[in-house]
Amino acid sequence: MDFDIRPAVAAEMGQLGLMASYSYGGTFGDGEDNVAASGTRPEWTLCAFDPSAQDASGQPLMATSFAAFPFTIRANGRAMPMAGITVIGTRPEYRRQGLVRRIMTRAFAEQREGGQALAGLWASQAAIYQRYGFTAAGLNRGYAIDTADIMLLDTDTQNLPTVTRHRPGPVLDTIRGIYRTFIAGRTGYLHRGKALWLETVLGETGANAADGPVYVALVGPVDAPRGYAVYTLRAGHVAHRARPQEIKIRDLAWLDMDAYRGLWHFFAKHDLVGRVAWANAPMDDPASAIMAEPRLLHCQDTEATWWRIVDAPTALAQRGYAESGELRLGITADDLAPWNTGTWQLQTSARQDEDARVSASKEAPDIVLSIKALAGLFSGMYSARMLANWGMLEADEAAIAKTDRLFATAHAPHCPDHY
Repeated sequence: MDFDIRPAVAAEMGQLGLMASYSYGGTFGDGEDNVAASGTRPEWTLCAFDPSAQDASGQPLMATSFAAFPFTIRANGRAMPMAGITVIGTRPEYRRQGLVRRIMTRAFAEQREGGQALAGLWASQAAIYQRYGFTAAGLNRGYAIDTADIMLLDTDTQNLPTVTRHRPGPVLDTIRGIYRTFIAGRTGYLHRGKALWLETVLGETGANAADGPVYVALVGPVDAPRGYAVYTLRAGHVAHRARPQEIKIRDLAWLDMDAYRGLWHFFAKHDLVGRVAWANAPMDDPASAIMAEPRLLHCQDTEATWWRIVDAPTALAQRGYAESGELRLGITADDLAPWNTGTWQLQTSARQDEDARVSASKEAPDIVLSIKALAGLFSGMYSARMLANWGMLEADEAAIAKTDRLFATAHAPHCPDHY
């Protein structure tokens, strides 16, 4: 069957909404005007259409949907463009025909031409996207703790900074500024536009309506706070006779440990709350180190974003590095993005205002790995030592040690925002 692979036009975006509704069981809402359709521009899509079939409005029938947001993310302290892939779905009658592979292959080429050297997504099923070269680029650490169990170690709670509660509107610019400072040296965090803040982080409608009003806790002086927590508070969510309320933390950022402790101490003061739930904390979040009984956090890690290196030399040049040095990387055959295959000479700089230099090389590589393994190394999710132990990276001991020094990240990779 001959399919037409192209961006959708405005009149076809309702089909993308319906595809997302069916493929993801209503996660994006139902109907043609759900968030998948309303939050995506036609020019961000790349879909497969069956020209021999039509939908109810007479438009060519969409067989597979695909879109990619033009994001900017942090890469060990530096900003770089990323294609945020979303709303991938195929009508059941068109599955198992290789449509996603055809779209993904073309999308990678177009992303490379458009300067997006990295692609990311939230994998509905890992098996689907690993075959396209994606690998995990962070985990979400989840907590669920009773306020009665929030006891801070070695903390003089009387001298913690003051926390004040606000509605989001008046403090939006303040928390956006804290967030920018918080993510500056990190990896994986999105540069949030105002729409992402209002619709996702602070949203109170649609899928967020059941959680009730959104509040912002500012820690420190109101005119110069050192951290914030975005959260909701609702009764009847916890099966506890005395503490039936639940606090859900949506977003939390801190600029020093006193601010971080102050926010937890603030939540501990909610005597009717039987559960403080935070589903998307970073892997290196310090809560377990400051709690008297860390097991009462009921910590659970779940997979989060997955990354794919679209253009290896460009991505390597844009990333931040722990120190200056040189390394030759041999990338094995990349069938979907063959321009990545080969040996690349990397000259890093520890200066955040200076690009690394990358060029093709005919010399023997110091390390050899697949494009998938490179994504894990690039994000900081996996070290060279780990990859070598798993048989996913070939190098001698000196090269492994050098690779880990160069690719070390200041923080664990993390993206709290689902897209």
